[in-house]
Amino acid sequence: MQAFRAPWWLPGGHAQTIWAAKLARHAPAPGPAPRWRRERWTTPDADFIEVDFLDTPAPAGTPLLVLFHGLEGSSASHYAQAFARWAAAAGWRMAVPHFRGCSGPLNLAPRAYHSGDFEEIGWILGRLRLQSPGPVQAVGISLGGNALLRWAQEAGDSAAAVASAVAAVCSPVDLAASGQAIGRGFNRQVYTRMFLQTMKPKALAKLAQHPGLFNREALLAASDLYQFDNLFTAPLHGFRDTADYWARASAKPHLARIRIPALVLNALNDPFVPAASLPRPGEVGRHVQLWQPPHGGHVGFPQGRFPAHVHTLPQAVAGWLAQHR
Repeated sequence: MQAFRAPWWLPGGHAQTIWAAKLARHAPAPGPAPRWRRERWTTPDADFIEVDFLDTPAPAGTPLLVLFHGLEGSSASHYAQAFARWAAAAGWRMAVPHFRGCSGPLNLAPRAYHSGDFEEIGWILGRLRLQSPGPVQAVGISLGGNALLRWAQEAGDSAAAVASAVAAVCSPVDLAASGQAIGRGFNRQVYTRMFLQTMKPKALAKLAQHPGLFNREALLAASDLYQFDNLFTAPLHGFRDTADYWARASAKPHLARIRIPALVLNALNDPFVPAASLPRPGEVGRHVQLWQPPHGGHVGFPQGRFPAHVHTLPQAVAGWLAQHR
């Protein structure tokens, strides 16, 4: 994966990001879509989340792959589908926990989810560990990867009793740098608009649940993630403002605290995770491995003949995890 090269006909990070999400196949060859079995779990604060389990037979004791999705993602996201196809072919079990409000129904509490939600990650992984006789390994995509790294950092030595290894894919480990990048130019017109199209309605539904939670007119006027986080994400989750949220939730400053094998994979041409913001080898501890290929985009990594497939990503990441069972 370090030397990954996208097809010649998909030049640049934007093309590799958008094509992979919208048009590429989830596997090298056609096959049945993954089937999921859904469970609803009550959270410690009397809210709920929903977890999708890959509905394929697997012997007891086989590894469990836990995938934490990205911003506004779900088990239907292209990367979740690709990892599920890999898991089914490899005989692994797989679970996709949905962050609050991302599985369809609106959650109940006056909160949602955020990039540093390590306590939620820890609770989910702990519950999955208790019901899993085999190894538990976790991969986080984008936002989910940053939150997963923050869990490993906060858990320290105790993380090994829960998960044997973790991987973060295209994660904005420096949230301020990524927040600024996604708020400019093409990124602002395309990706920011796409995210806000679903985030604003969810926030307004949350306001209807809990009147007075935030200023409705100000949220409607928010035109980038900085403004949205300032009005909604930060205050609802105990942060002073966006600057405080992005600083305290970022995984990059604490990578040396991780005590289990951790892979941090970022393409250098990711449209909204700037290469200059990525960690360098001297900034991480001995448990962290950095993969920073020149191509791939944001959770893209398309490969193969037209129309390309995105199987290379789960194959490489899960292959790395399998070495650390």
